[in-house]
Amino acid sequence: MSFTDREFRDALGQFATGVCVVTAEVDNTLLGSTVSSFNAVSLAPPLILFSLARSALTLPLWLKAKHFGVTVLAESQNDMSNRFARGGPEKWNGLAPRRGASGVPLLRDGLVTFECETYAFYEGGDHEIVVGRVLSFTRTETTPLLFHGGRYRRLHSDLAIETPPDTEVWLHGW
Repeated sequence: MSFTDREFRDALGQFATGVCVVTAEVDNTLLGSTVSSFNAVSLAPPLILFSLARSALTLPLWLKAKHFGVTVLAESQNDMSNRFARGGPEKWNGLAPRRGASGVPLLRDGLVTFECETYAFYEGGDHEIVVGRVLSFTRTETTPLLFHGGRYRRLHSDLAIETPPDTEVWLHGW
């Protein structure tokens, strides 16, 4: 390798992402973690993924989770992102999660919230990749919280960039 871990991380940081909080409850312990490693996997079946560091103290509990939630944060929720980026059980203090049909704790007021059942785990270097089958979702029309270059960002404009009319056929691999 001709680059450091920090240089690689900074290069990856040039890919703008949304910000998500993943949530679960295992053995009466509420889990939550901020991630930017959220992605779609499949439309049929409806699968999504995120990854967690193998060094995470709660990883053994996450590996036991039968269900989990993913909340894509709205622009106004940077405090929620900061709260769940920290370690420790106090991140849930003062929050009243809503419960999904499976009982999974879900955050309120997100851009999109997915309720999932755990589908598979995969080794991913220093991270564990978690794949979930989407059982349901709710969505709102608001602006997303973005992360780019190590900072939270806002969309500069609501103006869409012109896109060819047949893009649903080939854009983004769908």
